[in-house]
Amino acid sequence: MGSKGGSSHLKRLAAPAFWPIRRKEKVWVVKPSPGPHPSDRSIPLLVVVRDMLGLAKTGKEASVIISEGKIKIDGKIRRDRRFPVGLMDVVEIPALNKVYRVVPSTHRMFTFQPINDKEKTFKLCRIENKKTVKGGKIQLNLHDGRNLLLRPEETGGNGYKVLDVLKIDLSNNQILDHLKFEKGMYAVVIGGKNVGKHGILTEIEDTPYKKRKLRTVKIKGKDGVEYNTIPDYVFVVGKESPEILLPEGG
Repeated sequence: MGSKGGSSHLKRLAAPAFWPIRRKEKVWVVKPSPGPHPSDRSIPLLVVVRDMLGLAKTGKEASVIISEGKIKIDGKIRRDRRFPVGLMDVVEIPALNKVYRVVPSTHRMFTFQPINDKEKTFKLCRIENKKTVKGGKIQLNLHDGRNLLLRPEETGGNGYKVLDVLKIDLSNNQILDHLKFEKGMYAVVIGGKNVGKHGILTEIEDTPYKKRKLRTVKIKGKDGVEYNTIPDYVFVVGKESPEILLPEGG
């Protein structure tokens, strides 16, 4: 009998280190289903509801809450307890009138930052890949699995580039703003030892013969401390100040 793909099971000891679960309490934990975020950079919705938001005490209670459609991700009701929740996702609990955005944290990979009703209407998405497809259209592949098809005239001469960030209206998927990956922009670190730190981009190494993962980017925090990282770990969130709420002390 042929292989049917990867395993649908995951042991707690093998789960990503940033998941807030007790490793030796039980053997198994729910595994994220294929979706908008990779499994090593996302958290299944059941773990979010039970362990991060504290809306349930057991997995069964969390599954009931999710199956009843009480949780929205990016404005859409999600009933899959394995749905992967990742960076910049907007998590809403209408019954409690609470909304959160998934942002990087210095304490763990992700934290759930409370936001207001105005901020829940949009999402920041980073361009991970860009290519020209049939018909001369430009396809932008974003970090959360979205694909935007634009005609050349629709770009308005903006010159969308990889690592630039788009402000997306969640109601209609339209582009509200374009945040370029350049000096002077406000950014947050999403990986590495400085994860969760945020500040102004002060320097971007531009060495043609170097691979992107070997180049250096410098971010200066509000405390005046400068942090070094690589371009892939930088997520632009504003032009001079962040357009989203970020945890204090980053």
